[in-house]
Amino acid sequence: MPAVEPLLSIQLRSFSAEPRSWGHLLAQARAADRAGIDRIVVSDHVVYGENLEAYARPEVGGTEGGRQPTGPDGEWLEPMTVLSAVCGCTSRVRLGTAVLLAALRRPVVLAKATATLDVLSGGRLDLGVGVGWQREEYEAAGLDFEGRGRLLDHTLEVCQLLWSEQAADYDTAELRFSAIHCMPKPVQAGGVPIWVSGTVNARVAARLARFGRGWIPWGPAARDLASALPVLRDAVAAAGGDPLALDVQANLPALRDSDGRLDVAATVAGAPALVRAGATDLRVPVALPEEEAAAEDLLTGLVGAFREAVGRSA
Repeated sequence: MPAVEPLLSIQLRSFSAEPRSWGHLLAQARAADRAGIDRIVVSDHVVYGENLEAYARPEVGGTEGGRQPTGPDGEWLEPMTVLSAVCGCTSRVRLGTAVLLAALRRPVVLAKATATLDVLSGGRLDLGVGVGWQREEYEAAGLDFEGRGRLLDHTLEVCQLLWSEQAADYDTAELRFSAIHCMPKPVQAGGVPIWVSGTVNARVAARLARFGRGWIPWGPAARDLASALPVLRDAVAAAGGDPLALDVQANLPALRDSDGRLDVAATVAGAPALVRAGATDLRVPVALPEEEAAAEDLLTGLVGAFREAVGRSA
């Protein structure tokens, strides 16, 4: 079942338009851990082509009006590597991808990497996955962009199988193996929780019904969760899943005061409506100071105000 109390999450900006050092990223993670942030997530791109206009094309997985933030030569840190480093300098905050282009990884290798990180973090990993929008990224990996939905499902099938079976057998058009052992298993019962990103459509609903512990809305669904979630739940139920067992991520806009600083009270004022709409994980796109103490101070205030706004005890 979804979390009884709504959680507060942030995304670490593990990408940059220009080359830079990255020590601040771990400082921000430590600050979030101590301040009481519930979940840290990082994003993913393996390579870039030069047709970045596709980011704004919903028909290929982009979002209308969206803009890729760095250009093709921006630095994008590999998310599983980042989370491994974050795991080593934190003790309680959950670690997630939002989202990992899972189909670009060989399934057995991803199953091993995620299980390893779940073990090392003491069961703190969440795997947020999506199909992505960039044709060139799939082609550079030798994969069929048009078949990326099936490739993602195949990847998740293999991961969940290897996370759960002692001696695993698998036989599909993509891959065959028999009596394969993959250890260690994840710490979390049922394996690493999978969060599926996408708009409201039959393919996303089927993926959630089969694999999903949570939904990361995309596009119009992210902008109007109250309208989208009932439709999505009906589609998940029609696909044979339990829509009431899903956690749901929502974006809580970071509002600023007249001096350009985060207006904590105004920001958290929008949280109760999102919780009433069904959100269980509220993500604030807060720009963090790079200095650790300053980041911790800002996040401590945000956490306290958020918990008060949603009636959460701790």
